[in-house]
Amino acid sequence: MGRLRDVVRQHVLAAQLAELLAVRGPRVARVLDIGCGQGTQALLLARAGHEVTGLDISADLLTLFESELSAESADLRSRVRFVQGPGEAVAELAPGPFDLILCHGVLPYFDDVRTLLSAMSTVAAPRATLSLLVRNGLAPAMRPGLRGQWADAVGSFGSGDYTNRLGLAAHAHTAEDFDQILHGDGWRPFGWYGVRVLTDHREDDELPPPDELALLLAAEREAGRRDPYRQVAALLHFVYARDSDTRD
Repeated sequence: MGRLRDVVRQHVLAAQLAELLAVRGPRVARVLDIGCGQGTQALLLARAGHEVTGLDISADLLTLFESELSAESADLRSRVRFVQGPGEAVAELAPGPFDLILCHGVLPYFDDVRTLLSAMSTVAAPRATLSLLVRNGLAPAMRPGLRGQWADAVGSFGSGDYTNRLGLAAHAHTAEDFDQILHGDGWRPFGWYGVRVLTDHREDDELPPPDELALLLAAEREAGRRDPYRQVAALLHFVYARDSDTRD
């Protein structure tokens, strides 16, 4: 992944999560990050004062997480833990309960998402918030089309399947793929965002100058919350609430 695209993803997600926590609290949230990888979002949330548990199946990625964590203060380190294992086993590995559960970039690699979604529900607090990041199933032809990959673009119409940059088979999703399953576990749609609306087709490894980058990120934040822009984002960020609060 180009460095710019990664920075945009992490920055926009962090802004969206901060907005959610400001609305739904608590001030110090118990956060679970399923598929935490090297801990980028987990560390950002810990720096904001939250208690974070990271879960990932990859020992190599958790080693990177541990390395990043070692550079932080003792106070922050005391609020972060990580566990190796599959997300489906979260009830045994990290029983919670958690106020905020993240599952970013994991569900596209499941042929059947029910098991993982149900597992997350078992460790959710009564007023929990669930944050899912997936490939956009509303407009899968956008990325190949903008890159001039016309055969891939044509093949994307009407299909939720794709091959990622590492050659792995994956699935794009829409809200309909999750709403009914989560409804049965007491979740309601709370809102949704787009992530990487304006820059997904770029392969930049170098970041622009700071002033330009700040404007770029501001544009991405705004595009991710507005129609019609968010509908053609590379990624969709779906948020669910475990109470009656909902919003568009």
